[in-house]
Amino acid sequence: MEDTIEKFPEPKDITYQRPVKLDDALLMTKFGIYNLCLITISGTILAAVLLETLGISYVLPVAECDLLLTTKEKGVLSAISFAGIISSSHLWGFLADTRGRRTVILPTLFLAFVSTVLSSFTTNFWLITLTRFFTGFFISGSSATIYAYLGEFHAKSNSSRAIMGASFVFGVGCILLPLIAWSVINQEWEFTIPLLDIVYRPWRLFMVVCGLPSLVCGIALLYFPESPKFLFSRGLEQETIEIVQKMYRWNTGGKGPKLELSSLLQETEAQQTKIRREEAANSKSVLRLLKQMWQQTAPLFMGTYRKRTTIICVLQFGIYLTSNGMYMFFPDILNRIAELEDQGVVRTTVCQAVYTTQVDLSKLQQPDLNGTILPEVCHQKLDISAYEHSFVLETIYALGFAVIGLIINTVGKLPILVFIFGFCGICGILIVFIDLPLLAIWFYVILLTCGFCISVVNACTVDLFPTNLRAMAVCISLMFGRLGSVVGANIVGVLLDSQCELTFWISGVSLIGCGLSNHMALHVRGHTVRKRIEFGGFESATLRFR
Repeated sequence: MEDTIEKFPEPKDITYQRPVKLDDALLMTKFGIYNLCLITISGTILAAVLLETLGISYVLPVAECDLLLTTKEKGVLSAISFAGIISSSHLWGFLADTRGRRTVILPTLFLAFVSTVLSSFTTNFWLITLTRFFTGFFISGSSATIYAYLGEFHAKSNSSRAIMGASFVFGVGCILLPLIAWSVINQEWEFTIPLLDIVYRPWRLFMVVCGLPSLVCGIALLYFPESPKFLFSRGLEQETIEIVQKMYRWNTGGKGPKLELSSLLQETEAQQTKIRREEAANSKSVLRLLKQMWQQTAPLFMGTYRKRTTIICVLQFGIYLTSNGMYMFFPDILNRIAELEDQGVVRTTVCQAVYTTQVDLSKLQQPDLNGTILPEVCHQKLDISAYEHSFVLETIYALGFAVIGLIINTVGKLPILVFIFGFCGICGILIVFIDLPLLAIWFYVILLTCGFCISVVNACTVDLFPTNLRAMAVCISLMFGRLGSVVGANIVGVLLDSQCELTFWISGVSLIGCGLSNHMALHVRGHTVRKRIEFGGFESATLRFR
């Protein structure tokens, strides 16, 4: 009798003959290396937006001699990236909905990096202003679209977890910003580039370092496809199935049975919306595209939604006016305070420190006999305290958003908004009178944490608008917020050297005013919002820098 060898059956392929929903198909891919790679890339893109827009605040105090910058010009430079974002965010959002998410994200990442590199070689105020504007113009493409791109690779049950993971990566980027600035800017090297007639110093390298995440993410996205949900909405079913199968192979490591899908179940979509989307995708006329963009935006400013839109836009404008506008001069002001402390001054207000340490423009523009700017006038380094307090501020933000995400459904949005607006506003006004530098700095840090309200206002927006207007409402309100960044930075730039106290009064009073009026956003026409939110505080946290 011949010996028989028992053979174990090979795993059979998983085959679905009947159509399945795309959400179900994405769940079949499991959650693995493919998802983690996308989450890491998305979080790094959000961090890149932060580095590109707020990193300039560390450059301004040490670049004033190289670029011959006045305080007003520093204000313009602080805001110009946000101006670029404002001018393009609506356009990128529209193109992402009609042409594709990856189609927008990929080229804008590379273009933002090129613009950043060019800005590091500029020799005067106007050139760096132009290049920083284009940096904001292009980086807006990825910041406005990455949420949709990441979320559409996941089923609804997993999308919040994916966004939370990306926001964790972003939070690490927030904390690393002052550390990166300290490690690069405070080096003691320089060399001359005769062809460009510039002295290349560490602050120029820091700007390139801030742009590197955009380049790295752009290269990484070359290996990833377009959003499967976008492709499926365009009728490209087979391409969508191939993406799902690729995700499954990555997540399972190529082991186990193959996933075979015969077809995907078509999802219902309003016929009018579908026709409008197809027209937008196929349209070649600029005027027609502008008309379609207006048709998507106009309902927010009509009927019952007009008052709600106005309120959330005013609130976001007020928040960004301080959280970003005042932040852009945070390292500079801290550096001035440290300069006085080094001279033995123990008691001084923030504004007295600002007035005492003003740069003499006549000395700034008149070099010595050797052709160099006087060293006692120029700052080639930032004091370590500027980095330390910036690190503390970013850590507070990372932890604070996590706490708000945990308590918002229990405490409610209205009490949180009233507390943050009121507390931060009062601290902003008190800064004018405090003559203990360390205490004043801590009150300054508290003033800047008003950015917590951005996430809460976005959560209110989700409740106040229906699904078909929700994304556009958030987009429009954030555009007004970024406008607040531009206005705030320029107000500080114009008033800081002559009316320093007024800048803190404006910030404090505007926040208190927002706190007194924010109940209108939650009680529009007597309607009290009671709907439970899927808050995802980490997701909203990233909106502060977009």
